[in-house]
Amino acid sequence: MPGAQDPGLEAAVRRRLEAVEEGLLVAAQANTALVTEAAQHIIRSGGKRFRPMLVATAAELGDRVDEDALLVAAQVVELTHVASLYHDDVMDEAEIRRGAPSANQRWQNSIAILVGDYLFARASDLISALGPRWVQLQARTFARLVQGQIAETVGPEPGADPLAHHLAVLADKTGSLIATSAVFGGLTAGLGEQQLDALAAYGEEVGLVFQLSDDLIDITSDVTGKEPGTDLRAGVPTLPTLMLARSERAEDVDLTQAVQSDLSDPARLAEVLGRLRAHPVIEEAREVIRAHARTALRHLDVLPDVPARQALAAVATQLVDRVS
Repeated sequence: MPGAQDPGLEAAVRRRLEAVEEGLLVAAQANTALVTEAAQHIIRSGGKRFRPMLVATAAELGDRVDEDALLVAAQVVELTHVASLYHDDVMDEAEIRRGAPSANQRWQNSIAILVGDYLFARASDLISALGPRWVQLQARTFARLVQGQIAETVGPEPGADPLAHHLAVLADKTGSLIATSAVFGGLTAGLGEQQLDALAAYGEEVGLVFQLSDDLIDITSDVTGKEPGTDLRAGVPTLPTLMLARSERAEDVDLTQAVQSDLSDPARLAEVLGRLRAHPVIEEAREVIRAHARTALRHLDVLPDVPARQALAAVATQLVDRVS
């Protein structure tokens, strides 16, 4: 597991994640073979299970663990995440998801959207067994996911700061569910309100680190399995390109115009990638990511000094290491 340092903690988290994996397939079953196949499509293709891992890790911060609640909560955050992927793929007109044809390609957009809705409903059904507080947090997280997707779709309002808009989108689309994952873990451990607030704040920052590091990797890395410049070619705004666009220096304005030009030609894309990689904005973007990671680590200070806290700290550090 990412961030694991203690053998006992690692074993406990791995055991729980195996149970979560089995539960996800059961939770995605439906009344018809078609819906069951479609709902299990992304689940069966694998994934990091990053959010269930946070639930299982944060659960070890207390003196006890409600194992039944943990299993439900970990399934709920992953079902919610998977459901959002169905919707994202429709919005992005994606063709591939985790190495396999996306659901909207294999079936059609309307089926993919409805399957995402079905998984959101299954997540809500599961979490209702844990009580009103859990349901409220799940519902508010869902609302933020939707608002983030809408904000990303329509873009910043006239006169708004595009970088601030980008960060707000990432906070809603990624930070909200990662924060909820950490809080769900804390709830299963019986933590107090101050500690739960700290976990929420930690998760929000980790979500930004997670996505902003992906922004940078799109430009800087040749070894991630993702073709460099994928977002750049598609015209997707990212941290370094938005930071660059703020500059009024002539050479930076020229590079921004190049970034915003037609990059469908591989040679042209390679040229612009090379210019970006050599630009100081890359190191400036790294520092922004490091700053969010440092903030995440500070939020952990109020938590018990146990292996689970060290593992959560290592998660933030390892995400930064991807772009160092």
